[in-house]
Amino acid sequence: MKPLNISSATEQVASHLRDEILRGGLVGEMPGVKALSAELGSNHKTVEVALHMLEGEGFLKPQGKGRRRMIVLPENAQATPSLRIAILLFEPEDLRLDYIVELQHLLTEAGHSAIFPSRSMSELGMNTERIRHLVEKTKADSWVIISGSRQVLEWFAGYTAPAFALFGRRRGLPIAGIGPDKESAVRTATRCLLGLGHQRIAFIVRPSRRLPEPGLPERAFLEELEISGILTNTYNLPDWNGKIESLHQRLDAMFRHTPPTALIVDEPQLFFSVQQHLARRGILAPEGVSLICTDGDPYFESLRPSVAHIRWDSRPWARRIVRWANGIAHGKNDRRQTLTKADFVNAGSIGPAA
Repeated sequence: MKPLNISSATEQVASHLRDEILRGGLVGEMPGVKALSAELGSNHKTVEVALHMLEGEGFLKPQGKGRRRMIVLPENAQATPSLRIAILLFEPEDLRLDYIVELQHLLTEAGHSAIFPSRSMSELGMNTERIRHLVEKTKADSWVIISGSRQVLEWFAGYTAPAFALFGRRRGLPIAGIGPDKESAVRTATRCLLGLGHQRIAFIVRPSRRLPEPGLPERAFLEELEISGILTNTYNLPDWNGKIESLHQRLDAMFRHTPPTALIVDEPQLFFSVQQHLARRGILAPEGVSLICTDGDPYFESLRPSVAHIRWDSRPWARRIVRWANGIAHGKNDRRQTLTKADFVNAGSIGPAA
């Protein structure tokens, strides 16, 4: 009878991490011992010994005391097949976002090449026919779509090349995706405003978030108003055509007749545009209106008053996309959709209703 070979806890941890490295689940820097211990349910000593084993095998490279180990592939290890991955941006400015830069870096480290098509979706008017022409003339094995509309993601879900939705109206579609759980955070933000006595609250979002019907965060906002006894209509989810001039005209009309006491604004770009436009009219936060942004921005903390917003950790997004790309490279059709935690940050831009 062949002897039974029972792996030690250290060997099991090392084997798990080794497999994750080989399939692209871990790239760049290896998480620290404390983080790995919490994730794997192993004690610190077991994890530390396993990491030393992987160093000896050539999977990890020390970078000095107090610094994380760099993940590398030994020469005899089987590399992940390379893909040409097109990242379709919502607008050109997205190219400078931290998580887009990190995604491009991690895809390259995993052996893939990240490319950016010549036009963004906003430059193409979010028109599926124009996007189709762009996709068909772009040489790519798979696609990552940033903040796609429902119509755009429906088209990609039926396209021949695999696609991944980062944000966007993806719920219920057969397409892989990830994004923050804004629905819960928007509910918290809305309840905070209601608790401060606000009754006239508007949620400023782009047309792709309202049409053909409101998305989950927008519906959560309207539901919270209705639960508090407020009859909702287009005042609460204003209609504009997606151009900044149209947004400013809508704001002027709203503040001319029945001025809202609070605004929730989607995306930092829109938030700064709304804030500046209202400031030119002498409407400042929080005295004249309370303001909340549904995204975070590095400048929010340095502003006075600081801006109330919804924050999340974007680091899992790039890693999830890399794992998806590696799976696609090995013939796996991964269509899982996941949500990451999001929190409402109460700050100086909101106060009691005037």
